[in-house]
Amino acid sequence: MTRQIQVGKVLVGGGAPVSIQSMCNTKTTDVAGSVAQLKALYTAGCEIARLTVPTLEAAEAFGRIVDQSPLPLVADIHFDYRCAIAAAEHGAAKIRINPGNIGSEERVKAVVDCCKAHRIPIRVGVNGGSLEKELLEKYGHPTPEALVESAFGHIRLLEKFGFYDTCVSMKSSGVPLMMEAYRLFSAQSDYPLHVGVTETGTEYMGTVKSAMGIGGLLCMGIGDTIRVSLTADPVREIVAGKAILKAAGLRRDGINIVSCPTCGRTQIDLIGLAEKVERALKDCPKSLTVAVMGCVVNGPGEAREADVGIAGGDGCGVLFVKGQLRERLPYDELLPALLRYIDEL
Repeated sequence: MTRQIQVGKVLVGGGAPVSIQSMCNTKTTDVAGSVAQLKALYTAGCEIARLTVPTLEAAEAFGRIVDQSPLPLVADIHFDYRCAIAAAEHGAAKIRINPGNIGSEERVKAVVDCCKAHRIPIRVGVNGGSLEKELLEKYGHPTPEALVESAFGHIRLLEKFGFYDTCVSMKSSGVPLMMEAYRLFSAQSDYPLHVGVTETGTEYMGTVKSAMGIGGLLCMGIGDTIRVSLTADPVREIVAGKAILKAAGLRRDGINIVSCPTCGRTQIDLIGLAEKVERALKDCPKSLTVAVMGCVVNGPGEAREADVGIAGGDGCGVLFVKGQLRERLPYDELLPALLRYIDEL
């Protein structure tokens, strides 16, 4: 089990539930726009959010956003250590830095001392696209071993100054590369891990890559907090993240829909029906598995583990519970009956 840190009121590591993060794509100096996006992320189920803090002006705005945010905020820092200190003093719940790009050890120590004083954890963010020159020369190109060596180098620097309240990420746009890096690191360290695939692309392909990389690691028991990076509205990152956690068996909040892929035996518009069920239940908070099957003969049996489901035949269908027939109905009444039954549970 990893050690635990606290980001605002959110526990990360140490057996705490895996949390979902995202990052605002607003300008941090746009306080109203950033707060509006944070509220949308919170409503979608986000638990930690990050904003870039590239200037002291942005750090001052960051403080005003903190005062209005429904989420604990992480300040994303590159190059200027003074921005990290200012963000910590303005209420950051965590600081994300790459210790290798903010200057001398004295500057790193200044950030560490400030985070200690404010009891703020630090995320060491290693990225395959910005590895140290000496590591690229040693390994030839970004490799899992290079990412891990970079992470431990940064950790040793923080530990040198007595700082251990640290979370680590080793992101890459290559799924096998990042998975192996996290696997190697987790075998050698108990620092909590922020897991993600970076620069994944637009929503469709980005979700596929993230599901493979993040989901694969979670199924191996690796990962304490996640961020799905998409070239899309950040709210879509939360939708994808929740789906990944459900698929990995780590969350049961909300509806889990199972449906068959259709075949020549299907006699109904199963695709359309499944989509209607998904839309109707997308905001349902109940932890239920709902099946939508295309065959009244095999459907209930194939979805025996579902809490409730429907299966359609030629102009009719059945509503079943735990694989057992509950009602036989005309096809047009299947969806209303299913929704009524779920509403009564």
